[in-house]
Amino acid sequence: MTNLSSFCLVSFALFTILNPPIFALKSCEFPAIFNFGDSNSDTGGLVAAFPPLNSPYGETFFHMPAGRFSDGRVIIDFVAKSLNLSFLSAYLDSLGTNFTVGANFATAASTITLPTKIIPANNGFSPFYFLVQYNQLVQLKARSQLIRKQGGVFAQLMPMEEYFQKALYTFDIGQNDLGAGFFGNKSFEEVNASVPNIVNTFLTDIKSIYDLGARSFWIHNTGPIGCLGYILANFPSADKDSVGCAKSYNEVAQYFNHELKETVFQLRKDFPSAAFTYVDVYSVKYSLFSEPQKHGFEFPLVACCGYGGVYNYSSSAGCGATITVNGTQITVGSCDDPSVRVVWDGIHYTEAANKFIFEQISIGAFSDPPIPLNLACHRTLG
Repeated sequence: MTNLSSFCLVSFALFTILNPPIFALKSCEFPAIFNFGDSNSDTGGLVAAFPPLNSPYGETFFHMPAGRFSDGRVIIDFVAKSLNLSFLSAYLDSLGTNFTVGANFATAASTITLPTKIIPANNGFSPFYFLVQYNQLVQLKARSQLIRKQGGVFAQLMPMEEYFQKALYTFDIGQNDLGAGFFGNKSFEEVNASVPNIVNTFLTDIKSIYDLGARSFWIHNTGPIGCLGYILANFPSADKDSVGCAKSYNEVAQYFNHELKETVFQLRKDFPSAAFTYVDVYSVKYSLFSEPQKHGFEFPLVACCGYGGVYNYSSSAGCGATITVNGTQITVGSCDDPSVRVVWDGIHYTEAANKFIFEQISIGAFSDPPIPLNLACHRTLG
């Protein structure tokens, strides 16, 4: 047990003592997952619409690029596995997809609010922002049942109607809204000032998803953006904390998380029959930078796959890209052992880090209320 988990588990233990009837219930039976988010949980959405990723993405687990911005699995893959479900198919992927256990609407570079600069522009953002992802859910819910009624080969690839209410709805989005401000040359004060609108937009879309029948919500906050190479390399003059992370950028992320948590509290008041679990992934991710050796990692600020500078990151020489060095073309490759590294490509985490994060958050030690993933359903909290 890590020191990081110990303190949080005190509240978890207290919660179990004060609420024994809840934990006398058996685990939730989630038949499906519907996921919304950005590259932290994308399983093939962006590459279904735009150019694919190159090797060495996916090398650790899939042994080939698999639509994930990592060397292997991302957190939502471990969530699905823990619930005995198969990997989620990306909603945008039209080839070989199976939606019987849910769908993944997340796409890399997605935002909560409407993006002002769209891919493929440099530093652009996904057109599939949160409201679009919600509209895709609306389409899937309606059309999947028509397909099931029609029968045929595709009928067995659609979720059952009752799954839309019984499913776990997972969310990991917001980092790119902050990044859009930073890379849009906004001051910290200006980015902070945008947070209430971002969070209110999130609130509106969550209410719409509730109105569609969702009742179990698992909501991640955003991670320590100031510890990632794409911030550290692009804003080298930023004040650093004792770990080496860009302090002010992390403070903006923490402010966003505070407002997001307040929003989740409001959702509980508005919809008392639903389960809204707020998950503090920020603290778990930051521990990988503050105490890497304790968790079996090394060089936490340095990208495993990248090229250039102290953080092994350059926006002009991304992971898997072909670049020219001293007149010779080379492919930007990965480090020798991704299993001991935290950051994969300067923006995203390695499979090993994602697995560690999942193991910490799934037991409820970083959740509000402090319940494990397998008990985070509406009948449990309602």
